[in-house]
Amino acid sequence: MWFRGLKLSLITIIVTTIFAASTCCAGSTSSKSPGVITPEAAGSSVLTGIDVLQRDGFKQLQGRKIGLVTNQTGINRLGISNIQLLHKADNVNLMAVFSPEHGLFGKLDVPLIEDSEDRATGIRVFSLYGSTRRPTADMLSGIDTLVFDIQDIGTRFYTYISTMGQAMQAAAENHVRFVVLDRPNPINGLTVSGPVLDQGRESFVGFHRLPVRHGMTIGELALMFKAELKLDLELEIIPLEGWHREDYFDSTGLQWVNPSPNMRNLDEAILYPGIGLLETTNLSVGRGTETPFELFGAPWLDGELLSRELNGLNLPGVSFSPLQFTPSASNFEGALCNGVSIVITDRKQYDSIRTGLEIALHLRRLYPQVWEINAYDRLLGNKAVLDAVNSGLPYSDITGIYRSGLMEFIQRRSQFLIYE
Repeated sequence: MWFRGLKLSLITIIVTTIFAASTCCAGSTSSKSPGVITPEAAGSSVLTGIDVLQRDGFKQLQGRKIGLVTNQTGINRLGISNIQLLHKADNVNLMAVFSPEHGLFGKLDVPLIEDSEDRATGIRVFSLYGSTRRPTADMLSGIDTLVFDIQDIGTRFYTYISTMGQAMQAAAENHVRFVVLDRPNPINGLTVSGPVLDQGRESFVGFHRLPVRHGMTIGELALMFKAELKLDLELEIIPLEGWHREDYFDSTGLQWVNPSPNMRNLDEAILYPGIGLLETTNLSVGRGTETPFELFGAPWLDGELLSRELNGLNLPGVSFSPLQFTPSASNFEGALCNGVSIVITDRKQYDSIRTGLEIALHLRRLYPQVWEINAYDRLLGNKAVLDAVNSGLPYSDITGIYRSGLMEFIQRRSQFLIYE
């Protein structure tokens, strides 16, 4: 593994050794013990931070009183929960668990989630999507280390990175160490695209000034948050092994676990940066169907016309076809929608941001009195780009509007990248 552009003053990166056949989890001497990452199980595929931690006998957390920020995605390569692993680890005291939006099991799609208890261990689970969205001093009482282990999907407005950022701020305020168990960016770590969030527009769906698609892992984002928010924080990243920036999730050998109720496969994660932007407007993006983010529509939309118009653009790596659907949740719940199905034909050529902006431009042109364009800015977060779409400027002109901000971000980003 190569580490580039990383200032040693920002973090102590744990340098791990090459996997050996004798490696096993803490407190075990058999390579066949349940839950142990063996060379046969790992092969040449990716090890996440929790896999590395387990392989190293949890030595990075020895003697620590842990608060774990996680959900159903926090598993090792064999599918074993990080809660179970840390609860059983020798000389590691797991004191509390903190859950993000959608709850500990990632199945809730509600505005507020209450505190609960992990049934298997009896450990208290504090909701960070309820009365508070960051750990309070009372929640952190007796804890000396917060560990973050959640799978992100690589898009600015997906809220798990906001949860991490707010947890980092709480850790800094309460003098608690912060450890990130890194995971892959599932839609690759090379592609960076879309408008950067306007200064002063930060929110829970836009924690930091990032473009729509940031091309970073959660560990790399944590480095950026610490430096750019000037957090007085002891931060440690336990890095991935075997992951490269060009890798998509399906090349990692890791299990796909739905990170949220409507993010059900890799194609949906790839589509999400562009199609997800539309869901704050008066459109359904397929929530309440079997294929969220693989379609969009509304009762007032002409799916045949819009599909024909979009296919006429010859956008690389994607095709469109008309369909009708009736969502069982969210926008237009129970109503018959006319819409468009989106199929990725070549993900290496597909541009999610361009596709999303071209759809927005066509909606503005075809339905100027119906489509609620102002609501588009809630996730877009860039007033100049919203005004350009509203004015009907061509896509090439719109990219010119946000290009300098994107280039500036790419320069900022470069010093925090861990992986080649």
